[in-house]
Amino acid sequence: MKAIFFYLFMISGFYGFSQMDCILGVGGRDNETITKVFELTEEQQENLKNWSAELKVRNEILNDRAKFLMKKNEESSPEVLLTVSKQYSAIMDSMKQNIRLIDKRLLTSFSRIQYERYIKLCNQLTLRPIHINRSVDEN
Repeated sequence: MKAIFFYLFMISGFYGFSQMDCILGVGGRDNETITKVFELTEEQQENLKNWSAELKVRNEILNDRAKFLMKKNEESSPEVLLTVSKQYSAIMDSMKQNIRLIDKRLLTSFSRIQYERYIKLCNQLTLRPIHINRSVDEN
């Protein structure tokens, strides 16, 4: 059974490595770093705090679903486990989409200078920046 958990973990890890988006990590332990690096305004800091809390709630729900899925299928046949791994992968993809959504919200609130700093950092790390539509609202 431990081998199955390891296999599912490895699958989700490979999906994570194929993702080359330059994420900020809103909601993680880097909120203070985000605030300092991008010199967030008070309003942006408040939004960061609120969006971090929202992301935590969204992903806790998905995490609970993933745990339930694994517990429910502990003794399942290999055929069922293959289906379970696809469902588990879909849950992990949803969590990644939540992270990207919240990061994009913060990026949309960035000034031109803050966003350019983000682009520069992403390019230095050879990661794909999350692009936002700057033509509508230039902060």
